[in-house]
Amino acid sequence: MKRVLLFIVAAVIISPVMMAKKKTPPPPPEANEIHWITSIDELQAKMQKEPKKVYVDIYTGWCGWCKKMDASTFSNPALIKYMNRNFYAVKFDAERQDAFVFQGKEYHFEAQYKAHTWAVELMKGQMGYPTGIVMMENFQNPTPLSGYLTVAQLETVLTYFGDNAYKHQNGTDYQKNYKPRWDNGAAPDNTPPAGH
Repeated sequence: MKRVLLFIVAAVIISPVMMAKKKTPPPPPEANEIHWITSIDELQAKMQKEPKKVYVDIYTGWCGWCKKMDASTFSNPALIKYMNRNFYAVKFDAERQDAFVFQGKEYHFEAQYKAHTWAVELMKGQMGYPTGIVMMENFQNPTPLSGYLTVAQLETVLTYFGDNAYKHQNGTDYQKNYKPRWDNGAAPDNTPPAGH
């Protein structure tokens, strides 16, 4: 009888606790990292639902500068916040092997280029890594940004497009007059990273 009573008391005590845990919403996505999209279908679906500008980081697994950019530039808290708020950020391995349809056109890996045809098109055939691509809300006017970029360099580009300064000012003037606001930390080390 004591066991039955203990079981009932335990069930009464544990039950609300378990129910409360089930009702707790999942934690929000990490605010300390860029919300990278890797699926082109997901990107297109998000754009249909809520259009935004797009930043594509084209990289390869063997690219040392790509890894350095991930570790330094893409880890800056101000850059992360701005990117997540104003852009859909896409991580795209230029050597990926899958095929997909983007804006009604099929893309696939092309052995001739040793790269995916979407990367080749976005980079206008200038295959160097890393390369960032900025696109407008309608996927138009892809603008390639070749090579490793510091926080300050990428900030200038992101704000030029993200704040719509491109609509009323040319890029050269904007870059000349822009004062970086995001903390860049120590001066960048321009020594090529291992594996480059």
